[in-house]
Amino acid sequence: MLRYSLVGAVLMAATPALAQTITEDEVRAAVGAIDTEAIIANDAHDRNWLNYGLNYAETRYSQLDAIDTENVGELGLQWSYSLNSDRGVQSTPIVVDGVMYVTASWSIVHALDAVTGEPLWVYDPEVPGDFGKRGCCDVVNRGVAVYDGKVYVGAFDGYLHAIDAATGERVWRVDTIENRDMSYTITGAPRVINGKVIIGNGGAEFGVRGYITAYDTETGEENWRWYTVPGDPSEPFENEAMEMAAETWDPSASYWEAGGGGTVWDAMAYDPDLNLLYIGTGNGSPWNQHLRSPAGGDNLFLASIVALNPDTGEYVWHYQNTPGDTWDYTSTQHIILADLEIGGEMRQVLMQAPKNGFFYVIDRVTGEFISAEPFVETTWATAYGEDGRPIENPAARSKDEPFETVPSAYGAHNWHPMSYNPDTGLVYIPAQGVPLVQATDPNWELNSHRPMSTMSGVGWNLGYLFNVVAPEATPFGHLLAWDPVEQREVWRAEYVSPWNGGTLTTAGNLVFQGTADGRFIAYNATDGALLWQVPVTSGVVAAPNTWEHEGEQYVTIAVGWGGVYGLMQRATDRVGAGRVFTFRVGADAQMPEAEMSMRTELVSGVPYDPEHISAGLATYVSNCLFCHGVPGVNNGGAIPNLGYSDAGTLMDAEAWVLEGIGVDRGMPSFADKLTAEDVANLVAFIQGTADSLQPQ
Repeated sequence: MLRYSLVGAVLMAATPALAQTITEDEVRAAVGAIDTEAIIANDAHDRNWLNYGLNYAETRYSQLDAIDTENVGELGLQWSYSLNSDRGVQSTPIVVDGVMYVTASWSIVHALDAVTGEPLWVYDPEVPGDFGKRGCCDVVNRGVAVYDGKVYVGAFDGYLHAIDAATGERVWRVDTIENRDMSYTITGAPRVINGKVIIGNGGAEFGVRGYITAYDTETGEENWRWYTVPGDPSEPFENEAMEMAAETWDPSASYWEAGGGGTVWDAMAYDPDLNLLYIGTGNGSPWNQHLRSPAGGDNLFLASIVALNPDTGEYVWHYQNTPGDTWDYTSTQHIILADLEIGGEMRQVLMQAPKNGFFYVIDRVTGEFISAEPFVETTWATAYGEDGRPIENPAARSKDEPFETVPSAYGAHNWHPMSYNPDTGLVYIPAQGVPLVQATDPNWELNSHRPMSTMSGVGWNLGYLFNVVAPEATPFGHLLAWDPVEQREVWRAEYVSPWNGGTLTTAGNLVFQGTADGRFIAYNATDGALLWQVPVTSGVVAAPNTWEHEGEQYVTIAVGWGGVYGLMQRATDRVGAGRVFTFRVGADAQMPEAEMSMRTELVSGVPYDPEHISAGLATYVSNCLFCHGVPGVNNGGAIPNLGYSDAGTLMDAEAWVLEGIGVDRGMPSFADKLTAEDVANLVAFIQGTADSLQPQ
């Protein structure tokens, strides 16, 4: 299915319309020279952006300093380019000698002249629209990898694609999903190390077993696969690590039937000197440990950092951030490698600020715990002991009573990349809070659609109900400058909303970040003074990059609101399609006009039977809630809030819900789950809720 018109792309592409100067031969020469050594060598100057996190250490710190605190206020638009997508854009562009590769929603890859913004080619992996229901958190993609003349992208439907970097033609495609009856996806960016392209999958909400896989860059042949959680203990274990992990799970609930979870859907980092690949692993399946592993246990390797040999996939060591995770506290958040002086001794460390709200410093050679301190308020645990284990609040694991988890499952820091500046010694974290109360779902059954069981109609396996009582916390979002040695906050910038974009820091003593309310901002990295800002056409969730071409430094940000929070909520009425912006000191191109939301009126006038509202609520919670939000609470995010839909949409509800007229845009058909009576109940709940909110 084609969601992208190349003609349309050209018409809406670059500002200003400068002549394209890059030839296929030049692209072939540039990207053909990229290998592991070239990525390492780029560390000497950072002129290109060759890896998702800039370098293998994933610092997102650029040594470029032509843009600094003195002239950043003179940044102007060089060009902007429409990605022609209306869902979340999470990509960090890769830039090689003036060629840019950036992904949009639905895993579509755009190759651009980085200086002019003119398109070179567009590659659509043609992800089926109905595959959208298999992902928890929007049809997003975080970017590509480049190596030896090819561009690699993991598509949302689980295929890994190798593309000719010069022409945009497919070289090979391989299926990363071992069982297509299960809801695996890919949203993360691949990494390439020593001739192997490495990718993990998402899907722990749906009942899958996590793994990470390495493929040969030339042929796509699988080199190795490492599972993150044990399988059926009646079968031989794949390796000693899985045998060790099985001892930490209770087999009485047949955890392997729900997959166990632990998907590797984002974070990776690599130390070439130690030849160690570091990965972050995800949450359990189901989330609720009382249902997954009733006798408890650490449930290795959920919510862990694991060190692997990237050549063989062999386990080396692990550190588990959240033993026995029951709160969706994934450890898939950004991992950064650095050398820090701690207690008078230089230590080779890795740093992580995962969803559970603690900032970790771990010895990356051995996996030894060094320190962990909360960077936001935490109610599930108060501190970490010297043994590296959390000191938990017993109420946080209650089987019988609701508990307001702080941080919530949205995380104190989610996938949005943080950055580390060795000049200031600070890490810049997109910190946040989204209130939730969770309670055990007494009706949960594996892979069963049960009314009032959260999102069970689309295959979610959580074992929890949410906000059965109102949360007491309030939402927040801020940029946090954190000292990882002293484990303390140095400064912060407050925002109006959670879900702000990732960060970039530079030798110009700058920090760049996009915000949920649609701004792109530069701060003084030392003290947090706001130095420059510009409104963009949508809320921002992606992280920026910076690069140099022919002696000129540029800053680029991909814009497009979405993601699991962004599906339901937004902090700006600017709702433009995904777009890439590139800035340069002294540039003066005109910013594109912002498209404003037209969802301004609550739906009204649709007939319904009030007796159907209660049944409609139960159906809504199990099928619609995490995409469309609570009707009428707001006008929605990347997906419309149905309380603000027009009356015709509700009157045509059967066509949308049962006949699948929105499948190409990711709205699944529920014909196998719901009936016409269920649809009538949904309409009653939506219109009835909207009516209750109308001014009297």
